[in-house]
Amino acid sequence: MSQLDFVFSGVYAAALTPQTGAGAPDIDLMASHCRWLLDNGCDGLAILGTTGEANSFSVDERIAILDGLNEAGIPGGALMPGTGACAVPDAVTLTRAALRNGAKGVLMLPPFYYKNPTDDGLFAAYSEIIQAVGDANLKICLYHFPQMSAVPISYSLIERLLKEYPGTVVGMKDSSGNADNMIGAAKAFPGFAVFAGSDELLLPLLEAGGAGCITACANVGMRLAGEVYQGWKNGGDVQAAHETLTQVRNAIMKFPLSAGLKTLMARHSGNDGWLNIRPPLMRMSENDRETLFETFDAVGYSLPPVN
Repeated sequence: MSQLDFVFSGVYAAALTPQTGAGAPDIDLMASHCRWLLDNGCDGLAILGTTGEANSFSVDERIAILDGLNEAGIPGGALMPGTGACAVPDAVTLTRAALRNGAKGVLMLPPFYYKNPTDDGLFAAYSEIIQAVGDANLKICLYHFPQMSAVPISYSLIERLLKEYPGTVVGMKDSSGNADNMIGAAKAFPGFAVFAGSDELLLPLLEAGGAGCITACANVGMRLAGEVYQGWKNGGDVQAAHETLTQVRNAIMKFPLSAGLKTLMARHSGNDGWLNIRPPLMRMSENDRETLFETFDAVGYSLPPVN
């Protein structure tokens, strides 16, 4: 099955959520950032995910972000909002809001507070959400991030969901960093859009039949990721671009991703508002900032001009 057969494919940035000095979502800056990403190599935006600090925002705030981006003219069809939540009703409310704002689909964590749930329990949760939303247009990418959620998504669960909801459960973001798991899923479930959550695994996953990537580092490395994806799709040699993309990720991964990426955006844009972040995440120290800038600049990659 070719890339064009996937419901979702390509390069998605796990978009940052800028904030005001008072800690509120900065919709104007976020909309500007979204436009910049879409103009410079991103096929879509996975807003309100881990990098976007989604679980530091209330349900009302997350809905206000969705509504605000829509009002700012960000096309809903380019968005894959994170709508997973511990409580099924919250996930339903967020998913309905995403669809109301024209989102093509959603990225959905499993309920993650209770650890070691059975596949029966996870299937029941996803099933209740799908049925309560009750919208034939709903498309879900599962979000497998066991290091953060501590609730993995097994192949057996994927198989059950695909059998019961074949037109609804259409893909997965695999942020485990386990190449065997994501490549195995791409091979086991043809047509199921598996996305790498790690930039260094983008090319191996594409070669195994994956759909693309959804990564934090695409907030700054989107041109490189786009070059890898488009070049691979066109049969070109993308090894050099992939190696540079990996170097960009390695430079940033030495630090907490949201803080590090916001620090890079503050320097690049000249807007220190980018440094605002919600606890428990914290701004980088001066020493860490200098180390980040030094290692990032050593890669030799330049960000495109901001809007």
